[in-house]
Amino acid sequence: MKYVFGVDLGGTTVKIGLLDIYGNMQDVWEIPTRKGDGGSHILPDIAEAIRGKMTEKNIEDSEVAGVGIGVPGAVDSNGNVLQAVNLGWEKFNLKEEFHSMVKLPVKAGNDANVAALGECWKGGGKGYSNMLMATLGTGVGGGIIIDGRILNGATGSGGEIGHIHLQDGENDVCGCGNHGCFEQYASATGAVRIAKRVLEKSDAESRLRDLEEITAKDIFDLAKEGDELAVEATKIYGDYLGRGLAAVASTINPEIIVLGGGVSKCGEILFDLLKPSFEKYVFSGCKDCKFALAELGNDAGIYGAAKMFID
Repeated sequence: MKYVFGVDLGGTTVKIGLLDIYGNMQDVWEIPTRKGDGGSHILPDIAEAIRGKMTEKNIEDSEVAGVGIGVPGAVDSNGNVLQAVNLGWEKFNLKEEFHSMVKLPVKAGNDANVAALGECWKGGGKGYSNMLMATLGTGVGGGIIIDGRILNGATGSGGEIGHIHLQDGENDVCGCGNHGCFEQYASATGAVRIAKRVLEKSDAESRLRDLEEITAKDIFDLAKEGDELAVEATKIYGDYLGRGLAAVASTINPEIIVLGGGVSKCGEILFDLLKPSFEKYVFSGCKDCKFALAELGNDAGIYGAAKMFID
């Protein structure tokens, strides 16, 4: 039997999966992400965890195709991490350094791109070769799969769809330092920003006003119950989401767009909200693009990291 390890490196925990070469999960576990001392403990800890699992399962080096790893930062096609601020890492070649520790073949990629590959292989995009994944969480992340492979870009920054400029005249600053970025409107925090602006402009009653702290979930839940201002906020949110996705779809022409992240838990109502503006703004040759919700949850990065060794 041939095996592969998939590693999803997060700021708090490292999720590791052992899969067979057919993509069947054999084991999955977590270790803490020790970020002290400039993140110097992270790779040795992962290597130790993998070697320990191989000993536990009586797996020989010759039985392992490799270790794929997704990293929260830009990673180019040669395995160079340009920077991973949350881990304390500056530029270095992760592929070479980790290989020297784990003594197995290594491939690395950006965590969002790797998660997209996982969803394309085993999740919401299964059966398609050209996919866009948009992760709607605190920010808006993205991953682009073309002909079954990750689109990394020259410096590993391919798929950063959250920083497409979408709105002129925005006073609030995006986390990237610019103004009017896609993620300022289509993220969970963007949904809250839109709702607060709707409340400020209207005197109408809304149960949103009774909440001490508004969340994206509150907005969508109340919209489903018919709260007038919540409905208005979700329509504005959907307009921004559709416009942003249309811009990306017109560029890469995906077969399917998969939505993940916390906001996607609102369900298929998102498709009803985004489709009017998506269909209005997308290039005519891309109008047949399908939509789906992500299915793999926290395992997407593990599957995607493993898939880098399974062709």
